Formats: sequence, structure tokens, C-alpha cells
Amino acid sequence: MSVPVAKALFGHYRRHPFQVFLVWLGLTLGVALLVGVMSINQHAQDSYKKGASLFSNPFPYVLHHRERGKRIDEDLYVSLRKEGYNQCVPVDLYRTSTQSGKDIQLMGIDTIAMFAFNNANPASFANTIPLNNSFGTLWASTELANHFGWRDGQTLTLKGGQEVGPLNIIDGGRIGAGTRLIGDISVIRNISDHSGLALVYCGEMDKAKRDQLRASLPPTITLSRTETAQLGPLTRAFHLNLFAMGLLAFVVGLFIFYQAISLSMAQRQPLVGIMRELGVGRKSLAFVVSGEMLIWLLLGLVSGNVAGLILAQKLIPTVATTLSDLYGANVELTLNWQWEWGFYSFLLGVCGFAMASGWPLYRLLTTPPARLSKRMSLVRFSHAEFRWQAIVAAAFIVIALVVYSAPQSQAQGFTLIALILISGGLLLPYIMGKTFVLISEKIGIARLRWFLSDASASLSYRGIAAMAFMMAIATNIGMETMVGSFRSTTEGWLQQRLAADIYVRPDKEMAQPLSTWLENQSSVKQSLLQWRHEIDTAQGVVEVFTLGTSKEEREALALKVTVPDYWSHLHQNKSMLLSESLALKFDVHPGDTITLPSPFGEGWNVVGIYFDYGNPYSQVMISDRSPLVPWMEKEGRVGVAALLNDDDDEKKLVDQMRKEFGLMETQVSNQRDILARAMRIFDRTFLVTDTLCTLTLIIAICGLFFSTLATELSRQRQYALLRYMGISGRELAFLGGGQLMLIGLFSALFALPLGLLIAEVLINIVLKYSFGWTMSVSYFPFSYVTTLGGALLTLLVAGCWPVWRLIQRSAILSLREAQ
Repeated sequence: MSVPVAKALFGHYRRHPFQVFLVWLGLTLGVALLVGVMSINQHAQDSYKKGASLFSNPFPYVLHHRERGKRIDEDLYVSLRKEGYNQCVPVDLYRTSTQSGKDIQLMGIDTIAMFAFNNANPASFANTIPLNNSFGTLWASTELANHFGWRDGQTLTLKGGQEVGPLNIIDGGRIGAGTRLIGDISVIRNISDHSGLALVYCGEMDKAKRDQLRASLPPTITLSRTETAQLGPLTRAFHLNLFAMGLLAFVVGLFIFYQAISLSMAQRQPLVGIMRELGVGRKSLAFVVSGEMLIWLLLGLVSGNVAGLILAQKLIPTVATTLSDLYGANVELTLNWQWEWGFYSFLLGVCGFAMASGWPLYRLLTTPPARLSKRMSLVRFSHAEFRWQAIVAAAFIVIALVVYSAPQSQAQGFTLIALILISGGLLLPYIMGKTFVLISEKIGIARLRWFLSDASASLSYRGIAAMAFMMAIATNIGMETMVGSFRSTTEGWLQQRLAADIYVRPDKEMAQPLSTWLENQSSVKQSLLQWRHEIDTAQGVVEVFTLGTSKEEREALALKVTVPDYWSHLHQNKSMLLSESLALKFDVHPGDTITLPSPFGEGWNVVGIYFDYGNPYSQVMISDRSPLVPWMEKEGRVGVAALLNDDDDEKKLVDQMRKEFGLMETQVSNQRDILARAMRIFDRTFLVTDTLCTLTLIIAICGLFFSTLATELSRQRQYALLRYMGISGRELAFLGGGQLMLIGLFSALFALPLGLLIAEVLINIVLKYSFGWTMSVSYFPFSYVTTLGGALLTLLVAGCWPVWRLIQRSAILSLREAQ
């Protein structure tokens, strides 16, 4: 019995082949984006745990200086070699950019030490073939080379005019360098004035060996895991935001899938009604349709996982570069599929599939056979569903108000965004349909009345796709507003904080002589000295800065809120300024007192809170007259800033200063370079999010387009009759495109306030409790018009094309085929 039933039901797809593509598209793309994001997040977190690897050799431990930016003396490494630590390999790092403006990081290794390491680890020797090349060779992973468009054997020209290379491109699984180019340490020595070592990687050691090594180290050098335990908490917000975007894309894909399945089952209603009148039972129909759904699920999951892996492989270089720039994490670029991703996508796919196909299947099996065979049942079913959707949306709005009144948190922010999108999506078809009908009743022109009435009726097969389109538009507008507000705020904050023209990081011994020398230069307006150090607290690492009494230092502060006369209190009492993120962690306000670990202690007055968008750690500022300054001078590090009278004097002054004090190139920076690099990192950080938003919008546009295309056969009779009534083919094409554009315009205008509301939640709740930052919301009308205009233009073409295909056939042929 099931076989003839299956043949009859599956024959529907021969008449509507585009529905096959639409059903597959929704589930596949939704799963693909979700799996892509999950794989990126999991791969990055695995890289944190696994530590560094060079040419497939694991290095779980690393020696580094306790003070960030300080280097390890090469004599220390030589002494370690003499003591028999041949599992340790020296490493140097150098950040630069190519002449074309691409930021790169060079990793120099001692190839001789690598040979010694491999001799002590014979199992890894097969992976050292690249080490036999010349010392000038740079090794790059295939993924990194493809990302930057490099080819094997080419040389790279750096921004200073130096050439490095040639490149040797090898499989990323063998090199394990992440976003770094690996070469002999001599390559970095030739293009920079580096001395000492940035890191010393060490292979596996037992506890006794590690304890022995730690005992032999000077106090300034420490041994730790390659990727510190801080990376997990630091990057959690970044990965959570990525996962939220992937989950949203999955939901949009499910909407399209639901649209296709619902349309497919609705169009088979007359057939199912006849089969049930002929004696086919509900169990047989349910068995066959459930089998069909299972086939769709398996096809969508398999193709979605494959497409998701391809997408992740394309995006991982950008994500890895961002994590390297922001947090110093080295994420490998070779990404392999893991069964956990498929399992999670299967669970989510089954749940989403049940929600998407459960109601259409129930409606098909429980509706009386006589009612199923009526042509207008689809429209009546749909508009009844829209009323129920509006009721459910009202319930979600009430829930959102309750959630909003609860204590704020990152989870609350994402919950509010989900409730806003879902309630808005559920309300859209009902409000749109009612609006079209109401306007049509007020218009006396017959063609316009038909146009609006038919547009309202077409929501029966376009409504769900319109919901997905609206959600994608709202998300795009929300992300555009958040990123734009964040960028403009960050750029303004940097310009205020970077008040000096030149920034120098000298050794502590030469800080005061350097500052005095700068004061004596005619081109220098003022020299500023700032000490900094870190302390560990229960809320994480806190950076401590000193602040002088100059007008320039006061004006460079981006203050959020202060007590009256905060400047006098800061420099006369036991007082401090807190960064916004730290104030949020401690839940303190100006006028409160705070307790910090030694050497601070209890009773520190908080006299102000300042904005800080450039640091993953929390910060405090104390006066340079504080009794803690001697401790910072002994334990911390120092920075010197110079304000110039004329920018034209900068290069000459820097050259004199480097020659006078023997400063390296990396110890001197200028305001323009710092600002430009910071904004490049910022733009790269949100590139992945922007890509996911764009893909989500493309999926939604495809859903509307193919939902229209999939119904062209069911509307043949209608269009044929209209042509007999005197409407030309061109008019019909523009009417079809106009209907789709009208639906898109209504959805876009509906999405605009929702998107702005989402931006408010993202900025004032999600960002605040992810990073501890607050900012004002900025609006970008031109960007909104561009996004909406591009989407609507695409919909106009999408609506015209299927109608144009129909009218290419003669009216009598279309009418005959529609019988």
C-alpha cells in the first residue's frame, strides 16, 4: 500500500522541481552556517588547549618574560642547552606588513636547534623535510597562502622595501604555524634590530624536569603552558557572538525550509483528499510523508556539513588573524571535520525539522478530505495560521518585557534579541495581510485592488519566506548599527587617548635620561613618563598605570563619570580612576571604595570611571605621586611619550633618539601608525560577522525568490485568464515583480525599527556584559538605504523573472496545462 502512495505523493516534485531545490536549500544553508561557526569555535578552542606546534612537533610549554614586550636574553638559552634541555627551541616574533598593506607576523626559529630536537624525537623527523631548505626560505601553510593570494617560490616586499623569501608553501597540517610565516631566525635579524628571543618553546617534560627548569630560571622568566588559561575567558565573548550569528542563520534557513515543506504539502492537499476518499488511511500517509521528511533531513545534514566545513575553511584565516591580533592566540589553519559537529547539527536539525514540518504534516492529516480538495483552502489555512501566529507573538512580547525587567546579563541580551526577532517574524504576515486588504478596500482602481488583494493572498506561500527576509534585514541593520557605532566610538576614543606624537618603550634604566633628553630638544613640546604593571585579582588581571599632573594627560582621559574635583583628589589622596569594565566587574561607582590585592590593600577611593575600548584586561590609574610608584618602578615597565611642535620634525627626532639611546625599531611608535593598525584590526574583527550577516540575507532573498518560482505552475491558470482579459505580458511581469517588491518593502520597513532595537540591545546589554563597554548608539541612514535598496532591487528581478517565464508560453497552452 505504501509504494503506490509514495509514488503518487513524490510525483508532485516532477511538476514542481524547484521545490526540491527550495527544500534542500533552506535546510542545507542553515546547517552549513551553523556547522561552519561551530567548527571555527571548536577548532580555535582546541588550538588553545593543544598549544604550539612547529612542523607537526608539539611544544606544550613556553618560556617567556614576565613583563609583556620584554625579551629573553640569548645567554639564558645557551645555558639551558649546556644543561641538556635539547627539547627547547628558541623563537623570535616580528610583526610587519607587506608593501600592499597586508599585516603579517614572522616567526623565526633556530633551525639548528630544531634538528637537535628532532634527533631527540625520531618519530617527528619525517616532518622536518622543509628544514633542509636554505636559511632565507619562509614556510607558509597552504591555507594562509590561499588567503593572501601567495604562490610557491615568490618573494614578499615589506613596507620598508626589504624583500623576504622565497616562499615554500606546504600543507598546514605539517607546518602548524597558524597565521605566522616561519623562517630561520636570521630572517628576522636581517630586517629588524631585534636582540634576544621573544619565546623559547619546550617539548614534553615530566614534572620533575619542569621543576628543575623553573628552579634554574631567573625571577623575570617564567615557564607556562603554550596557550595560557586566560585565552578561554578572553575569547569567550568573541566565540559566543559568532555562535549567535550561526544560530540565527540556522533559524532563517529553517524558516525557508518550513516555507517549502508547508507549500509542498498544501499543494498536495487535493491529491491527499482524493487518496483519503479512495480509502488510503492516515497511518499510511503519515508513514510515507515521514519517510520523505527523513530523506530531506539526511540530505540537508550531509550537504550542510560538507558546505559548512568548506565555509569554515574559507573563514578560518580571518578568524585566526583576528584572534592573533586581539589576544595573541595562534590558531592553526588546517581544519578537519569532527563527528561532534555532525552530531550537534543532527540534534539541532532534528529539533528544527520537527518544528518546521510537524504542523504542516498534522494539518494535512487531520483536515477533512472534502475540505482538502478545495482550491482556496491554502489561503484560508494560511490566514488562520497567521492569526494564531499573532497571538503567539503577543505572548512572546510579554515574555520579552518580563526578561527585560530581570537583572541584565549577556544571556539576557541574546534572549531579548531572539524574542524580538521571533515575535516580529510571527507578527509580520498577519499585519501585512491585513494592511494590504484594508488599502485595497479604499482604492477604486480595479487593477490596483486586484494587485493588493492578490498580494495578500500570495502570503499563503510567501509569508514564511517574508518572515525570514525580515529577520535577516533586521539582523543586518542591527549589526551595521552596532559595528558602525562601535567603530566611530573607538576611533574617537583612540584619537583622544593618543594625545602624543611619539611613543617609546625603553628599558627602565634609560627612561628618565630619555625623558630629560626629549625635554631638551627644541622640536619637543613636552615629554610624558608613564609606568605600568599588572596585578592578579579575583576578577582577573588588572593593569595599573600612573598618571601625571599635566594638562595633556588630563585632556587625554575619556571620562565617563567622576566625583566633583576628581583631579585634586586623584593626586592628593589614596584615590584611583577605574576603567569602565573593571567598575562593572566590581559593581562600584565614583565615591565608593575598593580593595585590591597587595601592594594596594583596602580603602582606595574611586574618584572616576573612564572609557577603555582597547584592552582585554581591566585597568586602574593612580597618581604618579602615589606611594606605590617606587613599587611600579621596580617591578613594572615604563613608557615615554613626546608631544612635538611640528610633525615635520618627527623622522629626524626619531633617528637621533634611536642613535643616542640604541633603541630598536619596535620600541618606537607614532600616533598615526598606532591608530591605523588599531582600526585595521577592528575592521578585520567584524569581517566574519559581516560575512555571516550577508550570507544570512542572501539565504533569505533566495527563500523569497524560490518560493515565488516554485509556485509558477500553480498560478498558470490565473495569469492565463488575466492575459485573456487584456493585461499584457509586460504588465504581468511588472505586477509579479511589484508584488514581491511590495512584500519586501513592507518587510524591510517593518525590520528597520526592529533592527535599531536589536542594536540598542547589542550595545547596551550584550557588549556591556561581554566586554564591559558602553557607548552611545549612532545611526547610518546611507548604509541602511544601501542595504534595503540592494535587497529590494534583487527582489524586483526575482519577482519578474518567473512571471516572465510563464508568459513566454501562449495563454491557451498555459490554461490547458493548468487544468
